[in-house]
Amino acid sequence: MSTPVRSEYPRPDLQRAHWMSLNGIWDFAFDPEDRGKREKWFEHGAYPLRIHVPFCYQSELSGLNSQEHSDVIWYRRTLEIPQELFGGRILLHFGAADYITEVWLDGRYLGSHEGGYTPFSFDITDCVERERSHVLTVRCEDRLDTWQPRGKQSYRPEPFACWYTPVSGIWQSVWLEAVGEVYPDGLRVTPHIDTARADVELMLNVCCPGLSVRLTVAFQGKQVLRQEVTAPSRLLKTTLHLGHDEEINGIHTWSPEHPDLYDLRIETLRDGQVIDCLDTYFGMREIQIEGNQIYLNHERLYQRLILDQGYWPDGLLTAPSADALKKDVELTLAMGYNGARKHQKFEDPWYLYWADHLGLLVWEELPSGYWLCDQEKRNFHRDLSEAIRRDYNHPATVVWVPLNESWGVYGIRDHAEAQRLADSLYALVHCMDGTRPVSGNDGWEMASTDLVTVHDYTAWPEQLDPAYRDIDALLRGEGTWKAVSAQGYDHSGKPLLLSEFGGIAFAR
Repeated sequence: MSTPVRSEYPRPDLQRAHWMSLNGIWDFAFDPEDRGKREKWFEHGAYPLRIHVPFCYQSELSGLNSQEHSDVIWYRRTLEIPQELFGGRILLHFGAADYITEVWLDGRYLGSHEGGYTPFSFDITDCVERERSHVLTVRCEDRLDTWQPRGKQSYRPEPFACWYTPVSGIWQSVWLEAVGEVYPDGLRVTPHIDTARADVELMLNVCCPGLSVRLTVAFQGKQVLRQEVTAPSRLLKTTLHLGHDEEINGIHTWSPEHPDLYDLRIETLRDGQVIDCLDTYFGMREIQIEGNQIYLNHERLYQRLILDQGYWPDGLLTAPSADALKKDVELTLAMGYNGARKHQKFEDPWYLYWADHLGLLVWEELPSGYWLCDQEKRNFHRDLSEAIRRDYNHPATVVWVPLNESWGVYGIRDHAEAQRLADSLYALVHCMDGTRPVSGNDGWEMASTDLVTVHDYTAWPEQLDPAYRDIDALLRGEGTWKAVSAQGYDHSGKPLLLSEFGGIAFAR
């Protein structure tokens, strides 16, 4: 197999100096009979295959390209911790693995994570030693359950209709990272353009005497401000005031035309000594809805969005490189679009990084399940809240989409249980992120929502136009093949967007 393709730092919006990629060649085994835990494959066992992480075994880039379905798969590799990672805490990060992941180090159980699209980490500091090899073992369970948030992954062993090849196991980067004994474990930066300030909410992993946090803001390499605040508890809140000075003429706002970003360095200090350093960035921009219009920084925003599935021919959910994701954003802009609705997928952090830096609006969408039941409800709430936690600070992200075309909430037009689920997801977004609008059930039969979105696959404009001349009739469900509103909801006066259309194929 070739050398690792995904060797870049995996989380470009939250960077530290000392880290180690674990992407590359791992031992691999199918476990269709689910024997591995019983036979303690995390301690010993045969791993007859080799796989190229972070590509799923169903993909060409994995080196396996196997379409054999197995509910359970195993990974194993040896590693030696570089000297520069010792001195503080050492974290083991997974960008995403589908669907239930369990992890062991030298046979010692580290923990588990459920959910196929969001990151998770383990503190391995007390499990590792200098100048010694360690064995990392990962078990992934990915059944074809329809209450599991799958997105566009087929819930059959093979692709069918508009559903694609399933993706099992590790599909985003794995890496080690050195942090301080005390370090930020959560960060939210909320911009307020009218008052030229950004509110910072920082959660530390632990609290101890003598702690403070120093925040340094720069724009294009020039320092804007520096402030230091004491940390009497794990949760720290402060405000960055980005005023005028002799070199910077007011604040710089973020927009697709001018994607200006501020750099932010966060240093954790104990008794005046820096023990952790984190580099990130933020954008000063606000999304507002006034009447039936959407505004970005108080200017009317017309969104020309492409529906982006985020699948790759050779890597499936995983792009071959960060450069490929950059090109993806560049091509979207070059075709005349100013944004993308990432369909049924929480995207690789590098995609959002380039959207932030190049100026592409992004709608983020919760991958759907396909069976309304208690487990699906809990899965939806978990995955959506974890995605908001990961991506809250991206200025490019402008809309959250909890549901699509009634997938997983069948009967939502007049079914109270389905409507309550939709309403709860809408409320969850606004509880966790009050800065962005929500498209509640993109396409039709909308319960609680800020935006009214319609999917219409009429191919030609002259056929499409008559149905949209009478907005009131449209909201009543006239002129379209699906009712726009669920029963009991009034969406009159809200912004209306045609968010999927076309149905046109091009001959090759």
